[in-house]
Amino acid sequence: MEEKYGAEDIKLLKDIEAVRRRPSMYVGSTGPRGLHHLVNEVVDNSIDEVLAGHCQNVKV
Repeated sequence: MEEKYGAEDIKLLKDIEAVRRRPSMYVGSTGPRGLHHLVNEVVDNSIDEVLAGHCQNVKV
């Protein structure tokens, strides 16, 4: 018996819900390496904002 897949089978998830269900799709790893990647992204993006002149301070 062949199962059919249609538009009614697709669920649209809100942003954070999609990340919670499949974190490795967005981060690459759910272990220490993934956490390191997330921290690096936050720091790198903050530095970019300062260098672009959008802010002078970054609070962590």
